[in-house]
Amino acid sequence: MPGKEEEKRVREAFKKKKWNEIKTNDSWAIFKIMAEFVDAFDKLSVIGPCVSIFGSARTPQDNKYYILAENIAYKLTQHGYGVITGGGPGIMEAANKGAKRGGGKSVGLNIDLPFEQSSNAYIDKDKNLDFEYFFVRKVMFVKYAQGFIVLPGGFGTLDELFEAITLIQTQKIGHFPIILVGKDFWGGLIEWFKNTLLKEKNISQEDLDSYILVDTAEEAVAEIDKFYTKYLLKPNF
Repeated sequence: MPGKEEEKRVREAFKKKKWNEIKTNDSWAIFKIMAEFVDAFDKLSVIGPCVSIFGSARTPQDNKYYILAENIAYKLTQHGYGVITGGGPGIMEAANKGAKRGGGKSVGLNIDLPFEQSSNAYIDKDKNLDFEYFFVRKVMFVKYAQGFIVLPGGFGTLDELFEAITLIQTQKIGHFPIILVGKDFWGGLIEWFKNTLLKEKNISQEDLDSYILVDTAEEAVAEIDKFYTKYLLKPNF
């Protein structure tokens, strides 16, 4: 059942507003959105090739995927790549921690969420950004990354994964690598892709090539390296 705050938001959405009120609110929203874009573009435009790492904010530090995320980020920095995360705890913290340990660029795109989100301590101070709007934040995940590594997570992680897959499928961005880490975790979803989406012809066979499934940090980084080598891109050495 929704709480009082949720009830208030729903009722507010149905509340009739005068034209001047609507216009004023929307005008201010436009300026706030523009300000977030401008600030993020200014800070992220010079970070160089990076990899976005997605995963749950709820993963504890003793979880195997937390440890794996930290190792992946560390290895990425040793190969010269920067790391972008959502800036919060869990998998995001682990990835920023690994990047910081490796002396690489550690970027955090933080957003205020109830119960779980706060900026972690392993983000470079000049690359710690706060967002109010989810869609602005999602643009930054994609615009400044040339690869995506996705560890286990919930709805937010799935949203970020499907955003990247959709942009590649619709050719809005290049076919950058999407690495799913954890065969046991992602296996059921992959089977659903094949046995339901493909069977119903909601996706094509080629769409199944949008991602790569791995289990280890070495495999994940090797796939990123393979992509960069193919296109002769220079990482952040």
